[in-house]
Amino acid sequence: MAPQPPVRFSAIGLNHPHIYGQTDLLLRAGAELVSFHAVEPELAGQYTAAFPQASLARCVDEILEDDTIDLVVSAAIPSDRARVGIAAMTHGKDFMSDKPGFTTMADLFEARRVRAEAQRIYSICFSERLESRATVKAQELVSAGAIGQAVHTIGIGPHRINASRRPPWFFDRERYGGILIDIASHQIDQYVVFTGSSDIEIAASTVANYKYPEYPDLEDFGEALLRSERATGYIRVDWYTPDGLETWGDTRLMILGTDGTIELRKNCDLCGRPGGDHLFLVDLKGTHYVDCSDVDLPYGRQLLADIRNRTETSMRQSHPFLVSELALKGQAQAKRMGHLNNGQ
Repeated sequence: MAPQPPVRFSAIGLNHPHIYGQTDLLLRAGAELVSFHAVEPELAGQYTAAFPQASLARCVDEILEDDTIDLVVSAAIPSDRARVGIAAMTHGKDFMSDKPGFTTMADLFEARRVRAEAQRIYSICFSERLESRATVKAQELVSAGAIGQAVHTIGIGPHRINASRRPPWFFDRERYGGILIDIASHQIDQYVVFTGSSDIEIAASTVANYKYPEYPDLEDFGEALLRSERATGYIRVDWYTPDGLETWGDTRLMILGTDGTIELRKNCDLCGRPGGDHLFLVDLKGTHYVDCSDVDLPYGRQLLADIRNRTETSMRQSHPFLVSELALKGQAQAKRMGHLNNGQ
């Protein structure tokens, strides 16, 4: 049998550095990078230096109207991502967005409608699960019944702000969406996957600006409580990672099961083990440490197979919309604290 031609992809919107991870995971999986478009010369130059095989498109339509391109990827300004995805699907292409995929419910509903009508793929790269070896291993263990039924998750997502290096849109709530939409979509994604929940409510949520009154639109803290008939979950995200930590954030996931627990230290182990991807398992037989540094990351290969075969192995098409809808609801109903509207 002759080998299949590679899936060809292009990038539209390079505003978040996550575009480099998105591009890398597709190249690792065997896809072919064709072109990219960015209106910012400095971002275009950096992308060309990293991926010299990609040509700079003169306009977005040059990519959208190229029938040889199968997939568009984007890490545009968050408020622009849905528009890019809708345009890609309307032109017969599949789409992979950086998270968050949406900043408004109207954009989500329109993208969901277009996806169903065009029968295209709308994937969101939830990198804290899909590109985290420890999280992939945890998903394997939970699916195998290692801790019984998962009934609760705690997802912690601290980040370093690096305020002086952030673009203006980072501090504009209309453009980044809010901290629960932006960061906590990772933790919501993991709650849905690990607990198998679908009928989920946001029981309570909070957003705050405690530290940065000079940026009145910035939310530097957020939390949410999720609840379904199967499980509950707690999420905390922030922009407080101290400069003394060697990584951008000590991200953690704790999964409580009826027969055990799993804790992930994704980026560092404060007890001294080097690197990231640390997994701690407590089950009916004892306590176990699992080094996940060599765990395979299948998302890229699965997505390319889905593009070829019109399947849903990388994620069900309902999943990115469910996660995004929950993040939008949590953001909309959140109690505002600190310097946000004087706590009103």
